Amino acid sequence: MATRDNFINFILFQIGWFACVISSAASQPGWGVAVAAIVIGYHLYRASKPQYEIYLILIAMTIGVLWDSLLVSLALLDYTSGIVIPNTAPYWIVIMWGLFATTINVSLRWLKGKYQLSIILGAIAGPLAYYGGERLGAVNFVDTSMAFIALAVGWAVFTPLLVAISEYMDGYMQIDARASI
Repeated sequence: MATRDNFINFILFQIGWFACVISSAASQPGWGVAVAAIVIGYHLYRASKPQYEIYLILIAMTIGVLWDSLLVSLALLDYTSGIVIPNTAPYWIVIMWGLFATTINVSLRWLKGKYQLSIILGAIAGPLAYYGGERLGAVNFVDTSMAFIALAVGWAVFTPLLVAISEYMDGYMQIDARASI
């Protein structure tokens, strides 16, 4: 059962990611945000303690709005749509941080306690996700080398940080405990 839940969580994250990126590239980010909100809603519905998942999602979104806004203000990233306040992160990338948080206690649960591995995964997968968004037209790297370095450093810090926070905010812990009985 847990394997099925991990697979569903992973697939729903991918659907939300592509919906946000493709709709943003088409200058209609609201569609992607709606899909991501549905995915997050489903995640919260499935959680045994949704309040913990809400906290984790809100923390991730706070990190996301601050970090991506910094990258925009440093002229490393330039988003093509969804910007409400000039020189800040667009709303669709902020919800994608929340979408990422939905994976931490489910399909990325295996990272718990493996902080060195989460640093490596964050440093590689984070920039690659942005690169995918760049290739699909949702974001532009103003200075490609510096953007990759900044993204790698940021995600190498934020991935293990969110994994550590999830040790205390795990709304899926009870579901896993029941599955092993």
